[in-house]
Amino acid sequence: MRRVAAEARPCYTNLVIPQYLRAYFWDIDDGSFDPHAHPEYTIERILELGDSKAVGWLQEQFSEEQIKEVIRTNGRLTPKSANYWALIYQIPAHDVAVLRLLTHAKR
Repeated sequence: MRRVAAEARPCYTNLVIPQYLRAYFWDIDDGSFDPHAHPEYTIERILELGDSKAVGWLQEQFSEEQIKEVIRTNGRLTPKSANYWALIYQIPAHDVAVLRLLTHAKR
């Protein structure tokens, strides 16, 4: 039987979500969670709760357009987070669902 080098064998100890991000995903089985299968959930969670390291990971994993789309359409971001990220990504407030809802509620 031919032996396979350790580097060539699949490694099942690597998490799909890095260890330092697990606290942001307390409500799921983070050992089997695939962030790319659930991009809106993953992006929303990091934008809402993540620190700069988590946001760096997010920006490595998802395109700028994917992140912008979540900012525009996600209804679960808080107005504060939605406003912050809209400013960072230069998205007009009238294009952000949460901020539109807030504006309509004030009328």
